[in-house]
Amino acid sequence: MKTISLKTIQTVLIAFVITAATAVQAQVGGWKADLIKEADTALVEMIKKQPKLQSFKDKSYGYAVFPKVTKGAIGVGGAGGKGIVYKAHVPTGQSTLSQATIGFQLGGQQYKEVIFFENEEAYKKFTNKKVKFNGQASAVAITEGASVDVAWKDGMAIFTQTSGGLMFEASVGGQNFKFKPKE
Repeated sequence: MKTISLKTIQTVLIAFVITAATAVQAQVGGWKADLIKEADTALVEMIKKQPKLQSFKDKSYGYAVFPKVTKGAIGVGGAGGKGIVYKAHVPTGQSTLSQATIGFQLGGQQYKEVIFFENEEAYKKFTNKKVKFNGQASAVAITEGASVDVAWKDGMAIFTQTSGGLMFEASVGGQNFKFKPKE
């Protein structure tokens, strides 16, 4: 029986991380003219799957929608995506999401994410690049027919919906956001 050495595993892991980072960078690099349409469509799909999100949208000061976040991991993981930030339902700029995790994790997936801002303070905190979610932030995974009982935390409510892929995960990490105002 042939055994796999630790060095071989490390080499494969490094190659995977480099490949995943390149793919994520390609996905998040540059402005996409149709990003607003993608964000609008993603939010409509999320609300269709979980109608209670409509009340968050209606009552929020603003929100950020990331229509496609791509995530991959083998022990060490990363994710990234671009989204649109809205105030009073009007696009005000775009945001880049990046995430790094470490722990027991394997796989890849894509998901949608929306962050609702309860008030002007939360919106300004996000757009002034003062928001970093750590392992303590909790996003609610949207599944059809499930109850959504979420309280605002620090003026924000976070929801995700898996689009595809398979991910086994018990990890810690955080999300960072960059905001670029609409010109």
